[in-house]
Amino acid sequence: MDGLEPGKSIQIQSYKHNGQLHRVWDTTTVLKGTSNRVIGANDKTLVTESDGRTWITREPAICFFHAKYWFNVIGMLRDDGIYYYCNISSPFVFEDQAVKYIDYDLDVKVFPDMTYTLLDEDEYELHKTQMNYPKVLDKILWNNVDHLLHWVRQRKGPFSPEFVDQWYELYLTYR
Repeated sequence: MDGLEPGKSIQIQSYKHNGQLHRVWDTTTVLKGTSNRVIGANDKTLVTESDGRTWITREPAICFFHAKYWFNVIGMLRDDGIYYYCNISSPFVFEDQAVKYIDYDLDVKVFPDMTYTLLDEDEYELHKTQMNYPKVLDKILWNNVDHLLHWVRQRKGPFSPEFVDQWYELYLTYR
């Protein structure tokens, strides 16, 4: 896909359902880019919040986006193992040299031992009311939470034992 060649640097842009920009990761290196999925990596990248505050990521991360699934997965390489942060979100689109998606508040944090915690249900319920998420969207999002948790339990996709390590090795060749 044009602009998603391996080694290319792109942005990641997260939006809310109402179209408001939520968060931007300044630079992510494309490791694999097709119309269906993007795998990228970043380390110590600048992140800008919607209110203008900025921070820098602390560790290398492998990012997994898919055009069919309503979630994305970030595998963070830490000294004591790989931690995953999973956003329940719209499928990604790629435009203007950026991977873009709508963040739907619900998050799943997965620990190195593959135990997990569902986060931000209260924020989801608040935004669902404030932004009038349609019933069909609510159903899609909860179905994708189930699908994501199935992947975690099955060690599938980005949760397979070698996934993050293999992509991180490739990332190191671009640095």
